[in-house]
Amino acid sequence: MKILFLTQYFPPEVGAPQNRLFELATRLKKRGMEVDVLTAMPNYPQMKIHPAYEGKSFFSETLDNLTVYRAKIYVPQSKGIFQRLLNYFSFVHTSAWAGLFKLKKYDYIFCESPPLFLGMSALTIRLFRGSKLIFNVSDLWPESAEKLGLVNNRFLLWLSYRLEARLYKKSVLITGQTQGICKSIKTRFPAKDVFWLPNGVDISYYNPEKVKSTWRAENGFSENDFLVLYAGIIGIAQGLEVLLYAAENLKNDPAVKILLVGSGPEKERLQELKNEAGLNNVFFFDVLPKDKMPQLVCAANAAVIPLKKLDLFKGAIPSKIFESLAMEKPILLGVEGEAKELFIDEGKCGLFFKPENSTDLAAKILQLQNDPAACAAYGKNAREYVSAKFNRDTLAQKFYEKLNSL
Repeated sequence: MKILFLTQYFPPEVGAPQNRLFELATRLKKRGMEVDVLTAMPNYPQMKIHPAYEGKSFFSETLDNLTVYRAKIYVPQSKGIFQRLLNYFSFVHTSAWAGLFKLKKYDYIFCESPPLFLGMSALTIRLFRGSKLIFNVSDLWPESAEKLGLVNNRFLLWLSYRLEARLYKKSVLITGQTQGICKSIKTRFPAKDVFWLPNGVDISYYNPEKVKSTWRAENGFSENDFLVLYAGIIGIAQGLEVLLYAAENLKNDPAVKILLVGSGPEKERLQELKNEAGLNNVFFFDVLPKDKMPQLVCAANAAVIPLKKLDLFKGAIPSKIFESLAMEKPILLGVEGEAKELFIDEGKCGLFFKPENSTDLAAKILQLQNDPAACAAYGKNAREYVSAKFNRDTLAQKFYEKLNSL
């Protein structure tokens, strides 16, 4: 079986979709499938083509036995909607061209969304090369973009919903990252085959017994500091103001430190908010490469996982949750619905706080800080839970079996 992963994001970029797709592709390859990847020239998160790839229009390379084809992409220098659309559609164009004229024929195209528009390239390759489409939905777009206020143009939204429906109808299989996503799609398109393909974690890589972290000392924190870590995209959906407002409530406890590690459209604004409020207990760090992440997570006492309080997110599972759980770190989860049911109610992996409620978050931070035994117990539960339910090896095997049943 030959399968092409079509995605705008892939290593050496760092990020949740990059890691998830790489880990799945390599595992399918090890199970005997012919797996190639068609992706863009790496540019995230700096929004600048990485130096080793500058000036290239199309070429291929090998990453961990995967053949990775890279096509040109326009990288915007501003965050406006028009520039973002140029970014998306430039890769739609170059990836469709590559799929038609540079690559061999594949049995399946596994297309990652968002961006939803990449599905146009997948439909083109499917039509002219006779491949079957598997559409992987990591976020319900355009619904999430509309409800977050990221896209307000009614005509663009109408076109996007039309495209979404066409992609689902033309797919032989739709995979969803959460059960909430799968339920939404199945409700609207009951005749379609929808498969839950969640994110997960490599429990051998994120293993607290193998990691000796020096990150805390190297960055000026003491062993007595209680470090609360947020690591991921610093975007609108996360509602990260709640961390700064909680920090305001915790200013009288000098041991509590809140760390925000990552990049994104909200980072500059949050840094300004920190400076205006004089929050000396909040620290921002740039994105770290994958090989540094276990040390970072190991250095923290707890991980905080927030999202805005929207019904849309009741079916969400933030990807950054899994590494923390595997590293035996208790979580402070500000997400209602599916994530709470899995990781708080069932897995007993930490404490829940009301989304966007900084007073509740501050109280839960102090609760963990004052109860080391509970922290340790939540951490043990966390690793056991993700090992049983979200081990990447197990997830890849289930997907491999699903592919063979099509």
